[in-house]
Amino acid sequence: MLKRIEFACAGGLLVAVVILVAIASVARAMGSPIIWSVEMAQLIFAWLCMLAADIAMQEDRHFGLQVLQEILSPRASALVEIFNIVVVIGFLAFLLNYAWTNMILMHPRLVGAAQINASYIHASMVVGLLLMMRTMVSQLVRRIRNRGTN
Repeated sequence: MLKRIEFACAGGLLVAVVILVAIASVARAMGSPIIWSVEMAQLIFAWLCMLAADIAMQEDRHFGLQVLQEILSPRASALVEIFNIVVVIGFLAFLLNYAWTNMILMHPRLVGAAQINASYIHASMVVGLLLMMRTMVSQLVRRIRNRGTN
């Protein structure tokens, strides 16, 4: 259910950024540019990127190296995969600390013509990292359960 909501939000954001860029392009060509369109496109695109990254992680579509899995036994390969997931979770937690601090620091700063707080853009990193951590923890639990049944 959450995956569907996340996918729908990402699709909606993609449509929104395309429509915004198209309207802004036509308006600029007609001689009346929309001065806040760049800031809004950045805001939408930042959120879209983070949602898309989590969706890719959920479907195991992020890049990975299969070299070790080809030379190791299935049991050792499963242990390496579990270790890798734990490392990624630790790395995401490390990044979350800095993303949170950055979001707080950016709150007083207003962005361009839109005059929105920059923290709205930087919050995408916090939410995206939390979503990716949730995804990796669920993958870790699934891999540990599957390892126990093999």
